[in-house]
Amino acid sequence: MAQAGLPAIWIREKELDDRELFEIVEAARRRLPAATRVLVSGRPDVARAAGADGVHLASTGLPTAAVAARFGDRLLIGRSTHTLEEVATAARDGADYVTFGPVWATPGKGPATGVDRLRRAVAHGISVVALGGVTTARLREAAAAGAHGAAALRLFADPSRAAAAVAETARLFGSRQ
Repeated sequence: MAQAGLPAIWIREKELDDRELFEIVEAARRRLPAATRVLVSGRPDVARAAGADGVHLASTGLPTAAVAARFGDRLLIGRSTHTLEEVATAARDGADYVTFGPVWATPGKGPATGVDRLRRAVAHGISVVALGGVTTARLREAAAAGAHGAAALRLFADPSRAAAAVAETARLFGSRQ
């Protein structure tokens, strides 16, 4: 999928021990094209040690400002956000990008924030990645709202549709990297 032009791969393995996570991240960095950013969920130490490009912090994870102070010159820093206030705080505290959502309804993620709030999140001047309930048709809505990208699990889970989803994502958001 990375060869199709996706700008980033997010490694989100919460159940692995440190060594297993390190090995997966290191292997991903080694195998993926240099232009594909490798991001690690919640572990700036593992991201740095394994040669990843960045870390993605949960909304309740490590403080953005603390991670930026320690790793900001060496790692891209992302933050999960669910409110406009969280977007503003992440931008102020040194995040390079945020995920925002759920923009559309998705199981287990609470009420949808909607495309209007996505537009308002983008207005904070930080790169925003739409998250939650993303479908191929909704990729266009996210792009039109000004999002720099979209993140999705279900969209890419079906191998028969994954290639088309990757191609559409690259086409719509490739120039916003």
